[in-house]
Amino acid sequence: MFAKPFVGDLGRGHVDGVYVLSKDPERLDILASGSGDGVVKTWNLTSREQTFQADAHEGIVKGLCWTKDQRLLSCASDKTIKLFDPSDTTSASTPLATYLGNTAFTGLSHHRSIILYDLRTSSPLSKITLGLASNAITWNPMEAFNFAVANEDHNIYMFDMRKLSRALNVYKDHVAAVMDVEFSPTGEELVSASYDKTIRLWNRARGHSRDIYHTKRMQRVFSCKFTSDAKYVLSGSDDGNVRIWRANASERSGVKSARQRQKLEYDDALKNRYAHMPEIGRIKRHRHVPKAVKKAGEIKGEELAAIKRRRENERKYSKKGSVPRRSEREKMVLATEQ
Repeated sequence: MFAKPFVGDLGRGHVDGVYVLSKDPERLDILASGSGDGVVKTWNLTSREQTFQADAHEGIVKGLCWTKDQRLLSCASDKTIKLFDPSDTTSASTPLATYLGNTAFTGLSHHRSIILYDLRTSSPLSKITLGLASNAITWNPMEAFNFAVANEDHNIYMFDMRKLSRALNVYKDHVAAVMDVEFSPTGEELVSASYDKTIRLWNRARGHSRDIYHTKRMQRVFSCKFTSDAKYVLSGSDDGNVRIWRANASERSGVKSARQRQKLEYDDALKNRYAHMPEIGRIKRHRHVPKAVKKAGEIKGEELAAIKRRRENERKYSKKGSVPRRSEREKMVLATEQ
């Protein structure tokens, strides 16, 4: 309840909002970030210092990706893709290569459909249309067929690509558009960033978040990542800061003595033993939530309850079978194509 998950921020951050983050898959301590003013930076997570900066683009950086030879690709709304070598600090703003396009490059397109492609045949495999547009997509690293989608309707949906007509799970707690989502390296947890200025952590099997992170100064959160060891969470927000959080809010870093480890194991055993008791469950679930988020959640709850009552009344006073009942995991899917 009173845990302090915030660890710190990286350097002096960016001048503009941080719209995208990218981890180097080959190195645990390297992170790249892109901001709204077109600047791309790389960071050393151990020292929390900036290691590279390039005035890469003339528009918002939309995507970053590391290559296997530790070079960095960036794309932006200025219709260009650029390749940088962050290890070469002598010519920081000079890209190794530049690729031009006719339209702005985005990770997801502007419509509300999700299309899966077969790279072997360069052709679309399947298509699913949701109620609103999606902002981010992430694949489960342990289960290759499953992916999660961050949607504008405040929810996160997890799908099995073999059966897109029904979601595997729906994660609902945010009170504004979900801007980014990512699976942990273990595939058992998710982290999400939202326009409501909060970060939430989720257990893959549960529909409600297990934790919520926020600070007074943190603004709209556009990007979030798990570190490669799954111990920390990284976030980029509209205030220009890249923040580091503990993935487990109450866990403390550093070497622990045998007595400390024994005490922690004993505490966990006690929590699990009495988890079924209502008061223990209430204490475990309680989180301090910003006043604006709490109020928005109450209003959203009233709106959803009103919609549910209206649907029940329609079903009650209509011809039997004319108003079908759709489950929560199916009703957001408008159409699927194979």
